[in-house]
Amino acid sequence: MAISAFSVASLLLFFFNLSFLGVYGQWESGHATFYGGGDASGTMGGACGYGNLYSQGYGTNTAALSTALFNNGLSCGACYEIKCSDDPKWCLPGTITVTATNFCPPNPSLPNNNGGWCNPPLQHFDLAEPAFLQIAQYRAGIVPVSFQRVPCAKKGGMRFTINGHSYFNLVLITNVGGAGDVHSVSIKGSRTGWQPMSRNWGQNWQSNNYLNGQSLSFQVTASDGRIVSSYNVAPSNWQFGQTFEGTQF
Repeated sequence: MAISAFSVASLLLFFFNLSFLGVYGQWESGHATFYGGGDASGTMGGACGYGNLYSQGYGTNTAALSTALFNNGLSCGACYEIKCSDDPKWCLPGTITVTATNFCPPNPSLPNNNGGWCNPPLQHFDLAEPAFLQIAQYRAGIVPVSFQRVPCAKKGGMRFTINGHSYFNLVLITNVGGAGDVHSVSIKGSRTGWQPMSRNWGQNWQSNNYLNGQSLSFQVTASDGRIVSSYNVAPSNWQFGQTFEGTQF
């Protein structure tokens, strides 16, 4: 018996919703500390490659993730809702939403329960100090938390910053909504087809093709499988160091 197009579409939507629920809405346990100073200036740069978190729009609600959460950089850009839990002496009410912008490295010389907070297999958030102070008191130092992945709410479109040089195009992708973390990217010049990019580090994606003098399009796939294409984002006279805004999830 033939299956109608409506039935197929309904099945696809059903399985997409299942995968969506698998990414979001599951509370887990971990711990949180803080770093970067009262103005969060010490959180700039970092292992995701975002540089100045103020000018990139991430602000001070950011976190460095432990090895168990960082996923070798693929979790860069993911958003988490966090609340302090089970410590009435130090916890403050309410939740915060932070974006993953850095890596909290392990310290194998220290035990997991005394300084080695980011050692595997611990799920740990080293929050920017202003973020930490929204959920806990400064003197706590470290607090138990509950956290869950949540969709990222970003203003404007995804941004593509083109660095590198001819035959080495290094594109930093920022301000990603939805799942937030980018898992694959393709690039297309106006005289080429779609070409996969490789992840260099953080959310810097690399192409070794000569694309000078061509308008550029990007196709971005997030961790939840959603795909967004931004056509002719960069005009043919683009220059290295420029940033261009595309479509958003």
